[in-house]
Amino acid sequence: MFAEMGEKRRRFTKEFKEEAVKLSARGDLTIRQVAADLGIHEKALHRWRREYRQSHQTGKRFAPGNGHARDAVSAELARLKKENELLRQERDILKKAAAYFAQHTR
Repeated sequence: MFAEMGEKRRRFTKEFKEEAVKLSARGDLTIRQVAADLGIHEKALHRWRREYRQSHQTGKRFAPGNGHARDAVSAELARLKKENELLRQERDILKKAAAYFAQHTR
């Protein structure tokens, strides 16, 4: 049921997940059958379907499997990049001010 110690979790691409959701939505196979055919756990397919529906309702991109965490990480990364740029600008100003005062205090 759970990955054994030392076993790596399987990762699936966004495209694979989208195709799995589309296959399960066609209606000619049950979710259990689609999951078994693809070699994935039925609960994972249910989660992907829910996340796919939510992505269309909220307008956010479909990125199941920690997709919400990725959005949070992306937002945090963008915030840190802006902060980093601001700090660079402040550093450059301070360097110029230090050089100016070093020249005019002699």
